[in-house]
Amino acid sequence: MHLRGNARWPNAADVGTELAFIERLRRFATHPAARGLSDDVAVFDIGGTRLVITHDSLIEGVHFLASDPPESVAWKLLAVNLSDLAAKGAAPSGAIMAYTLRGDESWDAAFADGLGAALAHFGVPLLGGDTVSAPTRMLGLTLFGETRGTVPQRSGAHAGDGLFVTGTVGDAGVGLTLCSGEGASLAPSRDHAAILRAAYQYPQPQCAAGAILAPVVTAMMDVSDGLLIDASRMAAASGLCAEIDLDAVPLSPALRAVAGDDRAARIAAATAGDDYQLLFTSALPLPPLPVPVTRIGRMARGKGLLLRDRDGDVPLPQSLGWLHGLP
Repeated sequence: MHLRGNARWPNAADVGTELAFIERLRRFATHPAARGLSDDVAVFDIGGTRLVITHDSLIEGVHFLASDPPESVAWKLLAVNLSDLAAKGAAPSGAIMAYTLRGDESWDAAFADGLGAALAHFGVPLLGGDTVSAPTRMLGLTLFGETRGTVPQRSGAHAGDGLFVTGTVGDAGVGLTLCSGEGASLAPSRDHAAILRAAYQYPQPQCAAGAILAPVVTAMMDVSDGLLIDASRMAAASGLCAEIDLDAVPLSPALRAVAGDDRAARIAAATAGDDYQLLFTSALPLPPLPVPVTRIGRMARGKGLLLRDRDGDVPLPQSLGWLHGLP
């Protein structure tokens, strides 16, 4: 979830932005652990253990609102990194944080308390980090994880695989709208508003689901920037086309009650981001699993993204999700 400027994908305007910058870095990120910078983690093989490393940053006004409670920002900083580990079936083993001091001791104290609670909740030790002073609140976390099993990549999908997602998508997008004060026309009930706000401020990484899914998937990643753009990324990494049934995309009762269930509402949910569910492919039939998953489409030969619903082909929206560097 990001608070400004959704991405056009693909588009000539992407030149000189996130994609182009990563392409430059790829020239010298040649260590096998880097996975060609085509994944969300680095993976080191150390004896029989695979060390999985990820890093995510949050910037005020881009990834969270200035009005968000500091405790929720701390939770999110840890949760978004845990989500990357979840997509690799890895368990967390430690964290290193970078923190910006801005002279607001009460905010800092509340953040620290919230971080301590989040670390305790997920069983993650804090190992160290760095503090700096800057005019903008910028937070970073590097998370280390371990697994002895398969570490799925984005690029492992095959033509004919089913495309699945855990849980539901779109709640955080509506929650952001409510938290930003722009949702007056939505008029949610108190219970629905609480569910949607919590989805934005306190995302739930799918750690247990990731460990269960890792051995049976062909490709997997978390949904952070929007279901459609992340499906496009998986398709591109695998050299395939992702075909998605928009009617099959799972929406929560709270979202449907507040935002509706028509094509526009479903596209908004599928492009909003900050869901931190797991998007994965698997050969069919998928074996019975003890986690809720929904088949939303399939991988096919070709390139890009194909969207359909009960009325036929759906034109791709100009914005599939978030991409850094666009105005």
